[in-house]
Amino acid sequence: MSKVHGSAAEALANVLRDGMTLAVGGFGLCGVPVDLIDAVKDSGVRDLTVVSNNMGVDGKALGLLLESHQVAKVIASYVGENKLFAELYLAGELEVEFTPQGTLAERLRAGGAGIPAFYTRTGVGTLVAEGKQHETFDGEVHIMERGIVADVSLVRAHLADAEGNLVYRDTARNFNPVVAAAGRLTIAEAESIVDIGGIDPNHVITPGVFVQRVILASARAKDIEQRTVRPREATVGQGGAA
Repeated sequence: MSKVHGSAAEALANVLRDGMTLAVGGFGLCGVPVDLIDAVKDSGVRDLTVVSNNMGVDGKALGLLLESHQVAKVIASYVGENKLFAELYLAGELEVEFTPQGTLAERLRAGGAGIPAFYTRTGVGTLVAEGKQHETFDGEVHIMERGIVADVSLVRAHLADAEGNLVYRDTARNFNPVVAAAGRLTIAEAESIVDIGGIDPNHVITPGVFVQRVILASARAKDIEQRTVRPREATVGQGGAA
């Protein structure tokens, strides 16, 4: 049975509710499910807990949900590109749970694998370790981290088929596979959708068993978080100065 839906709004219908936990793939503005984020914003749902590597930038991607004050808590590893994020946090309007990047990836992977918790040395002796269970293994102190299971996961893929099998492209893969597996319900937007059997099984990164709904991503320019350039130097070619 095809899992393809006609739009982001349709795929999210009867799914969103106030106070739920959303896990969102992407890294900055790379591999971000922008159509699904826009649909979440348009739904008006509030008091969300958002699990993501970061919250995008001001006015783009997950930054839109901060602007509309729909987020109550963020679990993330990096927030340095978003000024509004800092303002809301310092004003006490946003709860933040900082998690080291590798730990965040493992918490999502563990949640998707049915592992409730694990131990790691990362964060021992820092604010990250406060209030967490400590145990010693092989003479080293570790802290316990809980796996993350989201009510809904939103991801972006390069290619999907009608059964929800996903393929990501280059660095846009980033957090998307672990986010996809960690959701009780996972919705993917894909740049291309093919018929069942249209993806070589050897190329599947996220199996369709983890994905319940798929939409075709809209055609739009891909935003670049930071662009650094230098003046083009004049070159001398066979025909003279270029």
